Amino acid sequence: MTPADFTSTILGKTPVGTEEMQARKLGLSPLERRVLILIDGKRSYAELATLAGNVSLPDVLTVLWEKGCIHSLGRAATSSSSTASRSASPAPAPATRPSEPDDLAMLPDPSERSAKDVEMARNFMMNTVNTIFQPNTRLSLLEAIFACKTVEEVRRVYPRWAETIASSTIGAKRLPGFREKLFKVL
Repeated sequence: MTPADFTSTILGKTPVGTEEMQARKLGLSPLERRVLILIDGKRSYAELATLAGNVSLPDVLTVLWEKGCIHSLGRAATSSSSTASRSASPAPAPATRPSEPDDLAMLPDPSERSAKDVEMARNFMMNTVNTIFQPNTRLSLLEAIFACKTVEEVRRVYPRWAETIASSTIGAKRLPGFREKLFKVL
């Protein structure tokens, strides 16, 4: 598969990829592991690119493909057919959506936030992850949050945090309240 093929294909994890999530035998970089986590057999290339952030996604996908962690589940829907399928199916309830497209756009300019706000946002995000899941079981996310030193860095981790929280039934119910509290300092 060529990098261009990734943009028109829905990708899923292979058994090797699923095992790698637990065993970490292949020596994936943190970035490769993060992208592997994001691959769920439903997301389009554009959605993966948005969630992965500023990375060379084709390069990462090529590595995951070559290591046998991912496979093609078929062609992504074209824009006209995806529009039709979206109009035919009801929109998800706001409480279960991990993040709204303009969530972060509504926040104040990062220059208006202090170092204390960054620390409070980091601590809140780590505490909510440890509240919803067994403490320290989402280590790569916790490490990414902990490494943030600026508001911009915390905001880049936010989509991953929201997605992780929403992956739990309890977290999905509590996400709107968590988001509201976090946005007071983010």
